[in-house]
Amino acid sequence: MINFRVTHIEDLIEELKAGSVEVVDKIESFEYGKFVHVMDPEGHKLELWEPIDQLFTDEYKGKTTH
Repeated sequence: MINFRVTHIEDLIEELKAGSVEVVDKIESFEYGKFVHVMDPEGHKLELWEPIDQLFTDEYKGKTTH
């Protein structure tokens, strides 16, 4: 499974649903962010993550890798 870091996850899910993307579950919130799973056109499960940890965002300048 691939994890994509996103912003405005609720709006993104609405756009994806409008485009007939299969949303597997509902958005779940944790202390470190919000998550939801969708299926790509080839049937691969993708995880969307909207982080809410400002320290993580600042430390990595908005990127998940160095």
